Amino acid sequence: MGYVDQNLIQGEKVTYRAPLHWKVLIGPLFVALMLLVAAIAAFKHAWSEAANSRVFEIAGAILLAIAAAAVIKAWITVSSAEFAVTNRRVILKTGFIHNKTAEMFLSKVESVGVDQTLLGRIFGYGSIELRGTGGSLEPFSNISRPLEFRRQIQEQIGQGLEQRS
Repeated sequence: MGYVDQNLIQGEKVTYRAPLHWKVLIGPLFVALMLLVAAIAAFKHAWSEAANSRVFEIAGAILLAIAAAAVIKAWITVSSAEFAVTNRRVILKTGFIHNKTAEMFLSKVESVGVDQTLLGRIFGYGSIELRGTGGSLEPFSNISRPLEFRRQIQEQIGQGLEQRS
């Protein structure tokens, strides 16, 4: 059970969830791939009966460990990020050890900004800036389909206004 599900208030239902975009995996996976290639080269050199083969075996093992750490860190980053719209609030959370969260009641949302670069528009990612009453600004980056996220927030705000009138 994730952060969003653990922090729902009575009568609150999740209406939309957005994941962190897969682009955040590209850098760590590229680094891991390069380290894997270097580790393979070190192991090949170690097994070719070189005089210092033990040093190359240790270097290869260290490179493999660093590559594994990069992949694990990227996986934790993606799996620990949660972005949700409920029938009452917008809940945004990133981080595993160091959390950054923003929870705002829909009635307090003044505006929802979307920042997308050209590549962001092509690949479907961007930043959401949630502005609440009183001027508080909460930016969250690399959200998948940010325009849909904004639409879902606006739809829930609209439904809340209809229910009040």
